[in-house]
Amino acid sequence: MTPTTSFDSSYHYPPEVLELLCDAVPVLVRSKEGVVDFFAGAGVPARFLDDWKQKIRQDKASVRKHEIARDVLRRLNEAGESALAPRREVVRRVSQFDDFSACWEADRYKAQGLVAQIQKVVNVKDSFTRMSLERERERKARQAAHQSNIEAKRRDAERRVALKDSFYRLFSEMNPHKRGKLLEGALNNLFDFAQILVREAFTIKSQDGEGVIEQVDGAIELDGMLFLVEMKWWDKPIGRQEISPHLVSIYGRADVGGICISCSGFTPAAVEEARNALVQRVSILAELHEIVQALESERDLREFLREKIRRAKSDRNPFYRA
Repeated sequence: MTPTTSFDSSYHYPPEVLELLCDAVPVLVRSKEGVVDFFAGAGVPARFLDDWKQKIRQDKASVRKHEIARDVLRRLNEAGESALAPRREVVRRVSQFDDFSACWEADRYKAQGLVAQIQKVVNVKDSFTRMSLERERERKARQAAHQSNIEAKRRDAERRVALKDSFYRLFSEMNPHKRGKLLEGALNNLFDFAQILVREAFTIKSQDGEGVIEQVDGAIELDGMLFLVEMKWWDKPIGRQEISPHLVSIYGRADVGGICISCSGFTPAAVEEARNALVQRVSILAELHEIVQALESERDLREFLREKIRRAKSDRNPFYRA
C-alpha cells in the first residue's frame, strides 16, 4: 500500500506525527551526516542544517542523530507555511521508505515499525482531512446553490412585475395599432418568461411575393406541439366570423393547434365554432385577464395552457376557464 501524504500540515506537524518522525529519521540512516543529507534531500533550507554540519565537523562524537532530527523538525514546524513543501516531503520520504537494508541491523525492526505507524497516522489524518474538505465543498456548493436560487427568484419577481406592468399599460393605450403591437410584445415576453419557445408575428406571402396571404400573430411550441397564436383586442366579444380565419390557418397546416386570446371575451357562436373545430384540431380560447391572473398568482403558464388543452380534448370545451 502506498500511503497518501496530503494531510493538512499547512502550519505544523500534528504532535503524534512529529514524535514519530523524531524517532524514525535517526534509525533510517546509519550516520549523522546521513541524517543531515536526508533532510537536505527533502528540501530543508540550508539555514536549518549548516550549524549541524559545523558541529559534526568540529566534534562528531558530541552529536547525536536524534538531536539533529528533533532540532531540524522543530525548526520546520516553527517555520509555518513557508516550510510547507519540505515538511511534506519529509513525511512522504519516511512513509514511503521500503528498503531497510541500509539501517543498522539493531535498528531495522524498529525502523519498520515506526514507518508502519507513520503510514497509519498519515492515512488516518488524510482521511479526516479529505472528509473535512469534502464537507466544506458540499457546504459551499449548498450555499452557492441557495444563493443562486435566491437570485433566480429575485430576477423572476422583477420580470413578473415588469410583465404585469406591460399588460396594465395596454389599457391606457388608445391607439389600436400601437396597442396591438404592445400586446404582441407583452405576450411574447410572457411566453419567453415561462420558457415556452416563441416565434414572433410573421406573414405568409404569395409565391410571386406580390401580396400577403396570411398574417400570423405568433407561434409557440408546447410539449413538442406547435400552436398558432391569435390575439384580439376589441371592445366587444369576438364572434364566429373573427375566429374563422384563425381556424383556417390551423387547418392549413399539419399537426398544428391554435390558441386565440381575446381582451373582450367570445360570443357563444365563436365558442361553438371552436368546439366544432376540435374534431380536427386542438384549439383553445383564452381571455387576457385569465393570463394576467395566472401571472399575478405566480402560476406556471405552461401548466395553465396544458390544463386548457386537456379540457378541450377530454370535455370538448375549448373555452375552459383554468
